[in-house]
Amino acid sequence: MTKIGIILGSTRPGRNGEAVAHWLLDLAKERTDAEFELVDLADYPLPPLDEAMPPSLHAYQNSHTLEWAAKVAEFDGYVFVTPEYNHSISGALKNALDYVYQEWNNKGAAFVGYGSVGGARAVEQLRLITAELQLAGVRASVHLSLLTDFENYSVFTPAERQTAAAHAMLDQLVAWSRALEPLRAGAEAENEADADRAA
Repeated sequence: MTKIGIILGSTRPGRNGEAVAHWLLDLAKERTDAEFELVDLADYPLPPLDEAMPPSLHAYQNSHTLEWAAKVAEFDGYVFVTPEYNHSISGALKNALDYVYQEWNNKGAAFVGYGSVGGARAVEQLRLITAELQLAGVRASVHLSLLTDFENYSVFTPAERQTAAAHAMLDQLVAWSRALEPLRAGAEAENEADADRAA
């Protein structure tokens, strides 16, 4: 079964993203084409990147890195739930993305943004970042406005159309995540061979 991680990309107290992520998880659990799990960055308190070697070399040393890498590796695709801070994503999400590399490769990615303009600028930043991590971003996304999808900018009350948008996004994400399975299998075999040669 294809497994999708819903990554909650804000760690702020009182964050709007928690309600958004749980709404998406509830919608996703209605589906039978994949398994879904919420991954809250608040549960993985990563310090600013403190690995001596570049993540692309896959030479992780710290226990917090190894724990995060193991969690990221569990999934075939991801939905990134992101706020928009100063036309970009949160520092916590950028740091979490930067920590590992191979674990992201050859998987699907989808985006749910929220903010004054639906998190659109944060999502565009995420598309650039995730492309460099060899994640394949799907076209469909969800953009939640603080003006129309929240009461008093804080109580999440999504417009009806957002449910259809979320399912369209998940349709694409599951399909792309499955389509990339041969690439993941080939890369895994190559990585194992490299490890054997290094040993």
